[in-house]
Amino acid sequence: MVHAYILIQTEVGKAAQVASTISQISGVTKAEDVTGPYDVIVRAEAETVDDLGRLVVARVQSVDGITRTLTCPVVNI
Repeated sequence: MVHAYILIQTEVGKAAQVASTISQISGVTKAEDVTGPYDVIVRAEAETVDDLGRLVVARVQSVDGITRTLTCPVVNI
């Protein structure tokens, strides 16, 4: 299983709506609106890195109100 944090910037005033919508996507385990340079932080999981990429590109980035994402896969060192 591959886990990642997805850091999201949204349009002004859209963070809560984006977090709520993303939290309903299969593979997303948590979505919270935060303060700072990013507006929403998402914890996601997928079977493979390719599946994670498809989740981000096809599902997460298509949510209305998102302006930019940064995906940070979790590594176990």
